[in-house]
Amino acid sequence: MALASGFRRLLIGSGTLHSQYASIRFNSTLTSPKLFVSGLSRLTTDEKFKEAFSHYGQLVEAKIVTDRATGRSKGFGFVTYMTIEEAEKAREGMNAKYLDGWVIFVDPAKPRQPRPPPQSEPESSETGFRTNKTVGWCG
Repeated sequence: MALASGFRRLLIGSGTLHSQYASIRFNSTLTSPKLFVSGLSRLTTDEKFKEAFSHYGQLVEAKIVTDRATGRSKGFGFVTYMTIEEAEKAREGMNAKYLDGWVIFVDPAKPRQPRPPPQSEPESSETGFRTNKTVGWCG
């Protein structure tokens, strides 16, 4: 009996533990009006996304990131508001809510990191084969 209640508590979780994690996740403050939204359904469209977040203020941009090759959603997007206060209201209102049947998470967007320059193609030899510059035994 005690084992069953312990197992149930493990599966469901205690309220204090859940609230601790929620406060840790929500503890950071916004420094820009841009939000990162994760956990989106692959079926969520840009229009549904804009409509869901438009209730919290004037949107500058709401965009779902898609795969270049397939055109399908990658499951996350970005929302930009006019002010930080509107973004904060949207974060409080939409974090851990359902959108198209999926629970979404709203966090502050991090600044984009610069990408390293692309590496040049290895030169081919007289025979037309490329040289492999790996170190170690290949066999």
